[in-house]
Amino acid sequence: MAKKNIFRLSITIVLAVVLAGIIFYPKLKPALHSNKGSVPPGMGGGSRQPLYASGYVLVPTQMSVLLNLNGSLLPDEEVDLAFETSGKVVGIYFEEGRRVKKGALMAKINDRPLQAQLLKLQAQKKLVEEREFRQRQLLDRDAISRESYDQVATELQSIEADIMLIEARIAETELRAPFDGTVGLRMISEGAFATTQTNIVRLVKTSPLKIEFSIPERYAGEIVPGFPITFSVDGFPNPFEANVYAIDPMIDINIRTIGVRALYPNTNNELNPGRSVSITAQLSQIENAVSIPTEALIAEMEGEKVYIYKNGKAKEVKVSTGLRTESHIQIRSGLHFGDTLLTTAILQLREGLPVHLDTLVTNQSIANP
Repeated sequence: MAKKNIFRLSITIVLAVVLAGIIFYPKLKPALHSNKGSVPPGMGGGSRQPLYASGYVLVPTQMSVLLNLNGSLLPDEEVDLAFETSGKVVGIYFEEGRRVKKGALMAKINDRPLQAQLLKLQAQKKLVEEREFRQRQLLDRDAISRESYDQVATELQSIEADIMLIEARIAETELRAPFDGTVGLRMISEGAFATTQTNIVRLVKTSPLKIEFSIPERYAGEIVPGFPITFSVDGFPNPFEANVYAIDPMIDINIRTIGVRALYPNTNNELNPGRSVSITAQLSQIENAVSIPTEALIAEMEGEKVYIYKNGKAKEVKVSTGLRTESHIQIRSGLHFGDTLLTTAILQLREGLPVHLDTLVTNQSIANP
């Protein structure tokens, strides 16, 4: 009996389901046909649902390329001082770390033998000068021949030349500052024997200072003598200003950069040569530019394009580009101020696709950091 009851219940359920299908199918048929022809938003087809995207209103902006570089401070002049001759050091006349004037006597080696030779020549010169004076008077009265006078005159000139040579050799025993600057640490003591290869002290000119750095070769035509830069140094809260004065005519073929030097007055000697600096150079600058975020540009085989928001739909626009910074691109043609650029859901956008703006922003001045 139990089996018969289960069989009858099953037959009843099946008949109920079939009857329900016959009754409700005419009502469900239009909805089923509508769902069969529908497609996801943004994929074409019949009625399309709006795509949510962000808009970007284009306004005039100022675009510029800022180069951030590393450089070094160099002295305006630098030299390791050494004597031009050999001898025993008999005097050191500078203090380490102090400033000296051009021509100041720094050190001296023994010149007593040379001074003795000089005294001897000076005495000889006095005698020859007296002879030359008498011979000239006799020549004026035609008492001697011209040849006799010329011999005495030649002897006098020879002694004078010898005196000049000795004086030059005495000057070589004196070490003098070739320019205004600051002396470093001395490398020799008084009483030591110095040769022409012995460095006595380093002299450095720290006002002005040179800033040396390199730029990529593609900016070779934009930085010229007189170009302004700013640089910062650790330990100083405010940046410093300098101007380019020299550019290397040769490009480094290994790293494709060009050497550049700028000049900073360093009037108060607040900066020391040898320090590293962070340099900022502003290159190209365009006023009232049409600029868009880099991610909004779509590159294709036929060219580059963007999508703008117009009358509630996406519109494809072909564009030509110009200056590129790290985050933005200048648009030379295709877009105008006031256009609303679509910046999100880029890969889903199609011509004529309904779009709903979830956010809307306005761009500002753009610089490449």
